[in-house]
Amino acid sequence: MERRVAREFRHKVNLLIDNEAEKDYLYDVLRMYHQSMNLPVLVGDLKLVINEPSRLPLFDAIRPLIPLKHQVEYDQLTPKRSRKLKEVRLDRLNPEGLGISVRGGLEFGCGLFISQLVKGGQADNAGLQVGDEVVRINGYSISSCTHEEVINLIRTKKIVSIKVRHVGMIPVKSSADEPLKWQYVDQFVSESGVGDQIVEVNGVDFSNVDHKEAVRVLKSSRTLTISVVAGAGKELFMTEEERQREARLREQERQELMHQKRLALETNKIIKEQQEKERIRKLEISQKAAEEEERYRREIEEITAEEEKFKKEWEEDWGPKEPPKSLKTVTAEVHSAPRSKHKIDLKGVDQLETDDLDEAMMKQNKQKGKERKKSKSDSFCEQKKNKKEMEFEQKLAKEKEGMLEKEKQLKINRLVQEVSETEREDLEESEKVQHWVERLCQTRLEQISSVENESPEQLAPSPPTQRHPGVPIVSKPVMLQPDPNFIVRPTIKSEALGFQKYVEDFDPYSMFTPEQIMGKDVRLLRIKKEGSLDLAVEGGIDSPIGKIVVSAIYEDGAADKHGGIVKGDEILAVNGKILIDSKLAEAQATLAKAWNVGGDWIDLVIAASPPKEYDDEM
Repeated sequence: MERRVAREFRHKVNLLIDNEAEKDYLYDVLRMYHQSMNLPVLVGDLKLVINEPSRLPLFDAIRPLIPLKHQVEYDQLTPKRSRKLKEVRLDRLNPEGLGISVRGGLEFGCGLFISQLVKGGQADNAGLQVGDEVVRINGYSISSCTHEEVINLIRTKKIVSIKVRHVGMIPVKSSADEPLKWQYVDQFVSESGVGDQIVEVNGVDFSNVDHKEAVRVLKSSRTLTISVVAGAGKELFMTEEERQREARLREQERQELMHQKRLALETNKIIKEQQEKERIRKLEISQKAAEEEERYRREIEEITAEEEKFKKEWEEDWGPKEPPKSLKTVTAEVHSAPRSKHKIDLKGVDQLETDDLDEAMMKQNKQKGKERKKSKSDSFCEQKKNKKEMEFEQKLAKEKEGMLEKEKQLKINRLVQEVSETEREDLEESEKVQHWVERLCQTRLEQISSVENESPEQLAPSPPTQRHPGVPIVSKPVMLQPDPNFIVRPTIKSEALGFQKYVEDFDPYSMFTPEQIMGKDVRLLRIKKEGSLDLAVEGGIDSPIGKIVVSAIYEDGAADKHGGIVKGDEILAVNGKILIDSKLAEAQATLAKAWNVGGDWIDLVIAASPPKEYDDEM
């Protein structure tokens, strides 16, 4: 979860900030906050980087990085930006007037913003705030209107209908030549005071007029539109003590800025030193590992060479190894002398037979002795050879066992060294962020448990279809009305249902390809079916827009009550059906069917639109 939050934060920074120096400053500010835990200083430093409306989403991206105990205070210190439109009606004929001052217009390259309210006036009582952007007047969009055209549009009707959204920032631009700057509402001084320079009155330039002409212009009309430069001539009316105080304040601000820069430089230096040490340590570990591998390889080669040498000496001394021969048993057969067929003298015959028998027995005994002596010598040689072989094999086994034991010990020592270094690093890191990680994990577990209790339905992705070029057709917004046969269910409190504006664990890559959602802020909404959706769409694959876009959200409808979808958002899918390549009629039919048929909820996958004219950089 922490890796996902960090990855989304880096993506937001890269998307909204192009200047590398501002990115480094933002990262340095966050590191200094985690060291000092000073939240007001953090918010003040963030406002130096988040200095235009297009960067306001960074406040929401930074919030998960703040410890849980500081998040409430963080929400109070940071500006609130609402995507929801608010409509008020003011009586132009009221004797006290509308009670509102606006600034901006097309000629200044920004939208129209409320810069001042009369306390207790119509606008103040209606709930308008300084920093609200005026989006529509009497039903007409003013995105391409100049300041004077907006004033004339207000004068067309007695009852003025104004639609606004709260931004929390005000454009500051004294003339058309100056670059557009933005100030937060709490930093903006709207009331004129001593020392302010009058630049323009009712369109008349006051930069080169004399006092008499200026007085004539000021008296020429009952209603004055005055442009001033706050504090431009304040020094002309300051006392010596005030000048000294102002100089001291400027010096303190300069010293504080220099101190912050020094801290940032020292932090960067320490980080670079740690990175260099880590790189050197890893290089040393890799070198040691290579040396150990080389030494082990040489030792194995030496052992193999010794084995070959010993084997060669053995073959030279004893010949090639042969299997032991089995002892042979020699048996002698004794045959009797053949009997003569003729009759002879019995004595002579007996004497002759005795001599022959003795001689044969002696020869047999000699042959047995020779064979016995030879078998004994052969068995002795075999025993000697077997003994030598056994001694050699035992010696070789001992050497191999010693080498294996040595290798095992080396590996154990290397692992112990690596584990000890890793544990030491982990301990140092854990001591720094242990408290923050515990709090962040607790918050994430609570959010996950709340999402699991809802058990939202999984959206089944539909296969992407191939786009076909079509004839450009100007599409019109179409209002989706509820089915008369549809039964409206009783309202159930969102707290009981575990309501969430956006489903947090939604993975857009489970439905779409990376090319389809590249660069888009994809979100999953679950809208309760209560009354009518009151959502108008336009565009389509065959239109110049090329996609299904929300053209209007009407007040008190289900979409307006949900608050998660605004004009300009692209609708990517409805209840699992992808609308990226759909025409306007198909998208309208899909929305109507999803709203009027089955279930208490409708699931919309949208690509949130970025802020429009008031976000443009000058």
